[in-house]
Amino acid sequence: MERFSNLLKGKFAFGCMRMQLDANGEVDLDNFREMVDCYMNAGFNYFDTAHVYYEGKSERALKAGLTSRYPRESYVLTNKLTSSCFETEADILPLFQTQLDACGVEYFDFYLIHSVLEGNYQKYTDCRAFEIAQELKAAGRVKHVGMSFHDSPEFLDRVLCEHPELEVVQIQYNWLDLDDPHVQSQACMDVCKKHDKPVLVMEPIKGGGLVFLPDAAQKKLAALNEGAPAEIALRFVAEQEPVVMILSGMNNVEQMQENIAFMKDPKPLSDAAHRTIDEVRAMMRALPLVACTACRYCTDGCPMSINIPGVFRCINDKIKFPTKPGSPYGWVTSKGGKASDCIECGQCEDICPQHLPIRELLKQAVEQFE
Repeated sequence: MERFSNLLKGKFAFGCMRMQLDANGEVDLDNFREMVDCYMNAGFNYFDTAHVYYEGKSERALKAGLTSRYPRESYVLTNKLTSSCFETEADILPLFQTQLDACGVEYFDFYLIHSVLEGNYQKYTDCRAFEIAQELKAAGRVKHVGMSFHDSPEFLDRVLCEHPELEVVQIQYNWLDLDDPHVQSQACMDVCKKHDKPVLVMEPIKGGGLVFLPDAAQKKLAALNEGAPAEIALRFVAEQEPVVMILSGMNNVEQMQENIAFMKDPKPLSDAAHRTIDEVRAMMRALPLVACTACRYCTDGCPMSINIPGVFRCINDKIKFPTKPGSPYGWVTSKGGKASDCIECGQCEDICPQHLPIRELLKQAVEQFE
């Protein structure tokens, strides 16, 4: 896939959705600047953000850590138009200007219609979001237009048929979600191939879910001697032909250095590794895990300040590590609401890209931990 080969340096992207925060809930800028320098010095150049990431703090951190410190031509910056950030067509251009100002740039290299679903597609259509994005491109304020997608392959095919002008598609893709009925990663990838669209991959490690595996799965992957679980997950995605960029949401320098080490020149996995991954996938799919990727979209608007991803991780840890004593549930809920504080308003389910029945899952957490 040569369309962006002159723009992109490598396939490894700095996703700015999982940033390290300080005690006051602000982005740790010293840590972030160190990570940016480490990433740029390694020869990579792609940064991804959105206005909804940490309620705008991700964009402002990029201004402080990247755009005010490096020449504009040295990096590629992607931002997104999110349906929850506007109500009418008239809101979109002011929002876009706010994003430019927050990031400290005059244009975005990629601008994506964000998290397209059947539930928000009509809003994007009614508000002319796709047309406005093209107008921004014609004006030079956006270089390339695409979308990020969280729905069925059938719906993806429909959107790409109706909007062939989209240049790139961002989808969730990892070795566990290939045949997951809620994600259907491989089927969505196949639709992108059918429409000849380059692919940006999000959640290659499933929000860290492919790092901390059950002991039996961990032992199977370790026996391959092909790297840690995170390395295997990223190399698995890097092999896919339409993939031009893989987003990784790192929050410290150590994670950055580890990922750089094997993404500078990602080696293909062996046939034995692929067979083992198939076995481990079957093992994982047999477990009743909550398919949360810790994107945290659900937490920003929660009126009870419940750390929903943290609660779900407690549920999953209990399933994956049944002999492990205790649970971090008390710590997870110490700075916000407990699962039992949920008032069942449903805003979390409306925005969840994994389509999780969050209210019912929180009730399960109450039964298990309270």
